[in-house]
Amino acid sequence: MAEHAGDTQHGFGRALVAVYAVFTVAATARSVYQLIVKADEAPVAYALSAVAGVVYGVATWALATGNRRVATAAVGFELVGVLTVGVLSLVDDGLFPDATVWSGFGAGYGYVPLVLPFIGLWWLRRTRR
Repeated sequence: MAEHAGDTQHGFGRALVAVYAVFTVAATARSVYQLIVKADEAPVAYALSAVAGVVYGVATWALATGNRRVATAAVGFELVGVLTVGVLSLVDDGLFPDATVWSGFGAGYGYVPLVLPFIGLWWLRRTRR
């Protein structure tokens, strides 16, 4: 049986889901720790990291299950989030006293948060039926 281009059980689709899963765990774990241990230091930044974790989780689930509508919405939200937070964190570093997953366009994560939504949207577009 030939692999379908949009299949997330094999090849590039599987790797994309895996990267989203890693970011789900990383962003969620980071935000939970920060919100429990030092929420008073930068609550907005830590809440944004929690939002990022949820968005990554929704994207992971939607990509893995083939729910293209939800995947597109989640990855689109992710793109708007990383661009907005990235710009705001550079324009006024006082807005986020501590880094979020999306601060500086994801600089703390090797800029993967900036590149990932573009790859996700490209893949969704490339594999649509």
